[in-house]
Amino acid sequence: MKRLDAIKLHQDKLHRDYKVLVEQAYNFRQTDSELSDISEYRAIKLLNKLNRLKYLYRDREKQQSIT
Repeated sequence: MKRLDAIKLHQDKLHRDYKVLVEQAYNFRQTDSELSDISEYRAIKLLNKLNRLKYLYRDREKQQSIT
């Protein structure tokens, strides 16, 4: 169970970071397009990590419910 908790905590942290980066990208869109693109790129990278963790978490959850 500790592993599932660690995955969930990491997923929550990445989700918060993702929201911050998306907001930064939106705010920079009008003033500095380069910074907006950088923030958006980092947000996309975090989203990919989140999707992988979501898959891993779902897979572990299924294994826990089976046993």
